[in-house]
Amino acid sequence: MTKFWMVAVLAAMTASPAMAKDAHSGTWVSNEAKSYWSDGKFPKGFKLTIEMKFEPNKLIYHAVNTTRPGVPPYINDFVATLDDGISPMDNPRFNEIRIKPLDADTLQVLEQKDGDVIVGQYWRFAKDGKSLVRWGIGKAPDGKSKAFLEWFDRVK
Repeated sequence: MTKFWMVAVLAAMTASPAMAKDAHSGTWVSNEAKSYWSDGKFPKGFKLTIEMKFEPNKLIYHAVNTTRPGVPPYINDFVATLDDGISPMDNPRFNEIRIKPLDADTLQVLEQKDGDVIVGQYWRFAKDGKSLVRWGIGKAPDGKSKAFLEWFDRVK
């Protein structure tokens, strides 16, 4: 095989994960019926809309939680690298995020406060591109931990 083709094959192999991640860019809306928290206190009327844009080694994330009518929405925005490096978050509960791709459809996501993991989770995108499941364990502001599973349907 010529040097040109070896370089081309190697470039294609290393580019595949980034291209696969871009397929997950879009808008996702929570599916309350398929979601739960292990403490049994999953909020009735849970409504979280997430917009994600994947770029090479980067995720641009915007989420709006409108679960509680009459209360201003909770907004979470961040930009993070996809190399398990620490990226800053401007959030009262977390100030760091780490995202590590495990395969073309699965991410490990750690939300941290000064290096301490507050939420450890996995995000799994369905092969058909229609759903996203996030599951893991998080510590609430009261210091109690719970397991969670949050299901999202793709809307665009």
